[in-house]
This record gives sequence, C-alpha cells and structure tokens, in this order.
Amino acid sequence: MMKRREFITLLGGAAAAWPLAARAQQRGRVRRIGVLSPYPADDAEGHARLTAFAQALQQSGWAVGQNVQIDYRWGDGKPATMRQYAAELIALAPDVVLASSSAALAPLLEATRTVPIVFAGVGDAVAAGYVESLAQPGGNATGFTNFEYSIGGKWLELLKEVAPQVRRAAVLRDATIAAGAGQLGAIQSVAPLLGIELRPVGVRDAGEIERAITAFARESNGGLIVTGGAGVATNRGLITKLAARYRLPAIYAYRYYVVSGGLMSYGPDNIDQYRRAAGYVDRILKGEKPADLPVQAPTKYELVINLKTAKALGLDLPATVLTRADEVIE
Repeated sequence: MMKRREFITLLGGAAAAWPLAARAQQRGRVRRIGVLSPYPADDAEGHARLTAFAQALQQSGWAVGQNVQIDYRWGDGKPATMRQYAAELIALAPDVVLASSSAALAPLLEATRTVPIVFAGVGDAVAAGYVESLAQPGGNATGFTNFEYSIGGKWLELLKEVAPQVRRAAVLRDATIAAGAGQLGAIQSVAPLLGIELRPVGVRDAGEIERAITAFARESNGGLIVTGGAGVATNRGLITKLAARYRLPAIYAYRYYVVSGGLMSYGPDNIDQYRRAAGYVDRILKGEKPADLPVQAPTKYELVINLKTAKALGLDLPATVLTRADEVIE
C-alpha cells in the first residue's frame, strides 16, 4: 500500500520525467483542482483511486507547484461531514472538482451549479438526478458511472447460483445516497422469482452493521449482498470479517472485497474510472464544458471468486460459475 507521504508527494515529485512539450503546453496561471473523497485519509482503496487519478494527471503534464494546485478533503462518508467539506472546497474557487462516489457528488451539487465537477464511482447518474442524460449531461457535472441499478438483480442471481441453500439475504446498502435505494429496489424486483426473503441493513456506523448481521445470522440459510456506496465500503473490513465469522455466503460490488477475503464480487474496474476521470479534468482545464462531455459507463464487468473462502464456507462452486469468472483467487 502506498504510504500517505508518498501519495502526497506523488504529483509534485516526478515533473522532471514529463515531456518538455507537455510542461510547456500547460505553462501559465496555476489552476486549482478540488478533490472530495468519502474515504478517510488512511484508507487504502481511497488512496488507490486517487493515486491513479494523480498519475494520469501527471501524464497530461499537470505538475503540482508549477501549473496546478490540488486541494484534498478526505471524509468519513457521513452526509454532514461531506456537506461541510463540499462547501469548503467550493469556497476555494477551484477550476474543477473531482467527486469520488455519490457520497461526494450529491453535496457538491448542493454547494454549486456552476463550478465544473467530474465524478467517478457513481451509480445510475440519470436516475439519481445528477445529470439530464448520459449523452448530454446538461449541467456542471459529468463523469463515469460504475453501474446501473439493475446490476442488483444480477448480484442476487449469482448468490443463489453459488449457494443454492440461501433462502434469506441481508442487503447492506447506503440509504443516504440515491444509489442505495436504487440498488435495493432492483434486488427486490428479482427476489420473489428466486424465493428469497430480503432484509435491508443500514450502514450508518460499524455498530449498526455488526448488530444487524449478528441478529440476521441467528437464523439459517442466510446470505449477504453488499452493494456499492461509500458508507458500505468504509466498513468493508468489518463486513468481510462478520461474513466469515457467521459463515454467510456473500457477494460484493467490487473486487477489493474478494482480495480481502470475501467470497465473490461482480462489478467494474474502479481504478480505471479514476484514470479516465483525470482525462476529463484535463479537457475541462483546457476549456471544454462538462455539459458537452458525455457520461461514460463501464465497458466491462468482472466476476471475481475467492476459492479459499468458498472452501471455508463448504461451498462446491458450479463449473458454470467458475468458467465465467474473470479472476479466481486461490
């Protein structure tokens, strides 16, 4: 994992390695970029995403201390904190702001409808009302979505396929963002067809998560669906730990859960979204407008499976699932 000091100096330390033409191209007044993340400053996943963003900016010739200044705000995913940090960033009069996830985008859009915003890691941006359409965002925000709400139905189908005994599923979702309700609704639409009873679980804090999963695990034939959202991701260590403790088959929205010991994930490559977001920030700094840059969706979703975890749960994974997997962790 990249240490915090290494990350902070990343943008400013490698200017000498950049092409002279790129540096010359960006000479002029120092531009200002705001970055709002719902993850704490010591969160590995949050750093991985913003490191990818920083490296892509470097490749476009933006050098901290020379032609760009970047103001970071690291949050805790809680609405009040995120609103405070969004207001602070906008008060600094940035040229453009990067919003990491819906937890950052929603308060930024409350704070401004004029400062350009590039988002990444956001759910269905149209259904959430963040943009008018994917092709023509229409306002001051554009960026990269990580999935549409309909992926929720796929999560439930995959969980049932690898763990046929599941009759009940606890759905961990962030009720403070539009994606939380949207993903839950998609899962609810499929559940009756699969004969699965759902139990929504809030993620306001670690205590709420632990109490809810502990109570849920007292009955048999249960499984977990861990949706996307910063409120969920910031508690991922606890969630995978509880899933293992109570032997609950679980499917997650992102690969990093599976790397940490989760059973299975189905979702996009989040890191790539931040590289692409840097490209949009570059284009806006060069004069383009968010309203003219289409919102882009992932081009590929990846199925990742942890065989060690499956074995610990006593699951005999179907060959039909294993052959579809993009990555199998042993």
